[in-house]
Amino acid sequence: MEQQIDVERQPMTAGQKWPLWSSSAAFMLRWSLVLLVLDQATKLWILYGLQLQEGERIAVTPFFDLLLVWNRGISYGLLQQQSDIGRWLLVIVGIVACIALWIWANRVETRSFVLGATLVIGGGIGNTIDRVVYGAVADFVSLHAFDFYWYIFNIADVAIVAGFVVLLYEMIWPGQPAHKQDMS
Repeated sequence: MEQQIDVERQPMTAGQKWPLWSSSAAFMLRWSLVLLVLDQATKLWILYGLQLQEGERIAVTPFFDLLLVWNRGISYGLLQQQSDIGRWLLVIVGIVACIALWIWANRVETRSFVLGATLVIGGGIGNTIDRVVYGAVADFVSLHAFDFYWYIFNIADVAIVAGFVVLLYEMIWPGQPAHKQDMS
């Protein structure tokens, strides 16, 4: 019979260090990397496989198009940045947010928090890579119905939004601690 790992934590005292690796870290690393590879592979396919140009639309179904737009802001096109200072500020914020979530998730270790953090980290790194390499984030999924067009997004955006929903859920209804064997 396997022994369960007690992840209930005591409040930190002065001089204690935040853990960078916990029983959930391998899960977070593995699935963040899967999301990152999936996100970057689809962007490379759009940019270099299909060679889609900005504003070019490929109708896939009556409600789904591939439409390349370069997002120089954050989700939903907020905080658009036209300068290099703004671009690099968003890069720094993305990196700091991913590091902070990694540390926090290794400290908290509830199943839902770890899952939410994993989604946000994987997506956040994907979009941060775009900002570094291209100066903006490549968005290309356009969903629409009855002349209503939703915002254009990518896989990283889906992961980030889903991750924030899970984190919000966790903050409202705290979950059970994750155990080593649960997060593999």
